[in-house]
Amino acid sequence: MERFAMDRLAEWKVSKNRKPLIIGGARQVGKTWLLKEFGRRYFTNTVYINFDRDRSVAALFDGGLEPERIIRGLRVYTGTDIKPEETLIIFDEVQEAPRALASLKYFCEDAPEYMIASAGSLLGVALHEGTSFPVGKVDRIELYPMTFREFLNAIGQKDLADIIAEQDQQMISMLRDRLMDYLRQYYVIGGMPEAVKTYRDTQDFSKVREVQEGLLDFYREDFSKHADPRLTERLNQVWDSIPMQLAKENRKFIFGQARQGARAKDLDLAIQWLSDCGLIHPVHNLTVPKYPLKSYSQMDAFKIYLLDVGLLMAMEDVSPAAVISGNQVFTEARGAMTEQFVLQQIIAETGKKPYYFSAQNSRMEIDFIIQSSNGIIPIEVKAEENLRAKSLRVFCEKYPHEYAVRFSMSDYREQDWMINVPLYEVEWLKDKV
Repeated sequence: MERFAMDRLAEWKVSKNRKPLIIGGARQVGKTWLLKEFGRRYFTNTVYINFDRDRSVAALFDGGLEPERIIRGLRVYTGTDIKPEETLIIFDEVQEAPRALASLKYFCEDAPEYMIASAGSLLGVALHEGTSFPVGKVDRIELYPMTFREFLNAIGQKDLADIIAEQDQQMISMLRDRLMDYLRQYYVIGGMPEAVKTYRDTQDFSKVREVQEGLLDFYREDFSKHADPRLTERLNQVWDSIPMQLAKENRKFIFGQARQGARAKDLDLAIQWLSDCGLIHPVHNLTVPKYPLKSYSQMDAFKIYLLDVGLLMAMEDVSPAAVISGNQVFTEARGAMTEQFVLQQIIAETGKKPYYFSAQNSRMEIDFIIQSSNGIIPIEVKAEENLRAKSLRVFCEKYPHEYAVRFSMSDYREQDWMINVPLYEVEWLKDKV
């Protein structure tokens, strides 16, 4: 299954200013497969070290961190002739070997000819626990669940994926029904590579749900395996409450709904841990929708979305048949599933951190706001073809900016103050930021 991040890896390989690479992202989003496939396609040979499994090799880094010493040790340990520019060295689960992570600084400064690509699922957690990070000495790529267009490619619909990429709006409009059918499938399957592969190979949604439930169990095991025991219960409380929190009309996270009587100080660490692992996306409210957005974000007012819409469907125990056979998914829970879908596509396609805006003493709420090079872009998400956009209109009149975007089930349409973009074309945004 093709991942578009492969193009970024190919660019990294030939970059004149290349530094050791770190790929971040939640567990099971495909980091290891991507790096191994990169090595297979672009290098003569690959040296693969998994520090979670190959604990003994971590001892190599307990001594000096001189690159030539480390390369010599890796040659002996793996039995592979490591040649600059020809061999890809993969450090997987690098957060388990802090000294190996620290060594990347010296490879950057003293031996940039060696190609080192690292992956770390729990790297954010490790850093909070005091692990030193080679700031300014590494390149970084974040990997997320497969986007809708990657999903289309994976299930044999490359032509449809290419039409979306080309932004041929007339063709997209003509193929609207097909695209909506596949979008419903994506809502059920999501973008976790194992779930997508299972669907591609079996066409069986029950098998996909088994995979998703296994992934959810796997993440829970991570809570108890990698988090402080005193934090585990609170991690489960936050995690379990997310579907219920998103089902509310006002999706602002309420601490007391995760744990009775809880306040921010009780759950802040759990939320931070889940965010550092890439399992959730907190979206903060803005006091004022002004540039730069980060300066106006409210740390105590936020929504929480999961990393993947398919996993959210599994947590909600939504029947795949109900989704595939009709439009229920687009109207249930007042569009929460659609917001989840749009949110994860925005993050994966643009790399931007979304915020939202909810005005005090008013029903006006803007689902997402992202920052562009020219200012801000307010985004409204509609789960249906209903094109009424009262909140968005009021917002645009009160806070002038270049244009607004509405994602809905309707076709592409430009107005003087707003652009309507079909839900299956969220990647349209990446050229606008």
